[in-house]
Amino acid sequence: MSGFSFSEESVKLPTGAYAGTRRRMLRLDGQAVLGVTAGQFRPYLYPVYTPAGFAVTSEGPADHPHHHSIWAGADHLHLRMPALGGRDEMYAYNCYVNDIFQGRAPGRINQIALAGQAGSAGFLIEQEIEWRGPVEWGAPLGRLLLREQRHTRVQVGDAQTTIDMECAITAPDYDIVIGPSRHAWFNFRVAPSMCVDEGGTLLDNTGHAGSAEKVQPHAEWVAGCGPVGGGKTAGIALAPRQIPGAEPWWWFVGDFGVVTASPCRDDAIALTCGHSTRLAARFVIFDGVADAARIAGMLE
Repeated sequence: MSGFSFSEESVKLPTGAYAGTRRRMLRLDGQAVLGVTAGQFRPYLYPVYTPAGFAVTSEGPADHPHHHSIWAGADHLHLRMPALGGRDEMYAYNCYVNDIFQGRAPGRINQIALAGQAGSAGFLIEQEIEWRGPVEWGAPLGRLLLREQRHTRVQVGDAQTTIDMECAITAPDYDIVIGPSRHAWFNFRVAPSMCVDEGGTLLDNTGHAGSAEKVQPHAEWVAGCGPVGGGKTAGIALAPRQIPGAEPWWWFVGDFGVVTASPCRDDAIALTCGHSTRLAARFVIFDGVADAARIAGMLE
């Protein structure tokens, strides 16, 4: 078997049982690279392996069950709804936490379609996604908040896997405001063994290597690196793509292993009905010990 394959995960279930989620595995020459998981609340990438075969992320940890490996989400979504008398009302939702969060009802990010194809520049994963609010009075399917076309390009090298993710989001029916929020957009959660308390390290482009406390709030990139078993070390880095004319991305980082890059920490993203924007980032999954110079080179 050679080249890329992209097939449904095969799990034999008892008669009458069904899977709560669906997962399609991307493999290269038979070796697992990553899984594209259509979760109950959002799609995400899990598991995620280094080229040497070590898993570097965590799926639904007990302390934050909404942390799903590599994922996108936002916990402040405000829909502008026309109302009687010519006045608009703001309906508030969250598509980040799986429960009611700070008074905002939980929505779902639903994967509607999934396709993949190999090319000269790796493997391209295409997802059609709908962001919806919960079932509510007047919206039995949940209100449609956003439509998204997500393109994820995967390239596998000898010591690193590069994942370029682009989310093209559109306000389909009504004006919408995203943020301000620190819990917004590109996220990863490292494997438990890679957390700072277990001997892991958080790094940024300024040369900081240690705990989350000194990670710069507007760093160009942030990485987590640590032990993955068998005396080996591996890591994951995230570098968002700057939006022209917008504020720099802002980082929320925790020693327990979460890293979030938000484009709307202080200034919300406002989309009028029918308008779109694109949010993009690069993830690098790597084997071995890394310093700032090596990670910067891999991200380029």
